[in-house]
Amino acid sequence: MTLMHQGNKVCIAGSNGMVGSAIYRLLKKKGYKVNSTSLINLTRKDLDLTDYSKVMNWFKEFRPEIVIIAAAKVGGIMANKRYPVNFLLENLKIQNNLIEASWKFSVKRLLFLGSSCIYPKFCKQPIKEEYLLSGELEKSNQWYAIAKISGIKLCQAYREQYNFDAISAMPCNLYGPNDNYDLENGHVMASLIRKFYEAKIKNAKAITCWGSGKPLREFLYVDDFALACIKILENWTPDNLSNSHNDKEKLNWINVGSNYEISIKGLAEKIASIVGFNGQIIWDQSKPDGVYRKKLEINRIINLDWEPKINLNDGISKALECFKKEFNY
Repeated sequence: MTLMHQGNKVCIAGSNGMVGSAIYRLLKKKGYKVNSTSLINLTRKDLDLTDYSKVMNWFKEFRPEIVIIAAAKVGGIMANKRYPVNFLLENLKIQNNLIEASWKFSVKRLLFLGSSCIYPKFCKQPIKEEYLLSGELEKSNQWYAIAKISGIKLCQAYREQYNFDAISAMPCNLYGPNDNYDLENGHVMASLIRKFYEAKIKNAKAITCWGSGKPLREFLYVDDFALACIKILENWTPDNLSNSHNDKEKLNWINVGSNYEISIKGLAEKIASIVGFNGQIIWDQSKPDGVYRKKLEINRIINLDWEPKINLNDGISKALECFKKEFNY
């Protein structure tokens, strides 16, 4: 087994997205060179990851040694509800092609990035890695979750059958630079930042938010998650018995969270304060809430000498500045 080091040729699939670009920035800072011998950015413009033949041909030509799968079709509750086929089928194609190609062309280490939505709707809290598949999923994002679970299990299957070093990281809700600020299809943090900032500059008297505001969420700034990913690639292996549960099945996935949770209502009020919006907040309870709570247990990543560095207030302020720059405000 080869853990990642600076001499490896590293491919980031999805390097233009929020997570992929954060990992790219960090690796570049650590001294990885942006060329075909050290750090390869793989974007949708470079390659259609849903096309099996094209993916296989690309791997045959470039032969990466480390592959990070940050490419995925992502979105908020409403997007998941509207486009179930896209969220299930596109993600299955992308991850299956990349995982199979990585094994076929002898990649030394693969990191597949998932999501905390893989865990059951009524999960015991905080959520341990071994709770996967212990209950039914939240219906509002089940299509994305099923695809991600399939990716985790495909990595596990390749490890068990072929001893292929495929591992997975499960983050809580992420936010930061290059997020999707679409008001309907984006994730909650980005959508609220845009909604409150635009309400402020328009001097709106009130703003409407989706759901009841009661669900609890755990948020992590994406640069902190990128640090966790590199820690995992450089230091973590599922072979340790501490990464197994009662039946001694080795767990090849690891949780990454902030260890801090806040209600959606509390988050909205915090964003309003940081943005400077003083109007009324109205909650539209005809819109879905999603799962009530999904706080991750993160002992394994903490044991790798990792912890979040950016608190929620600072993170929201940073994300706000990124949003204003992207939209020329």
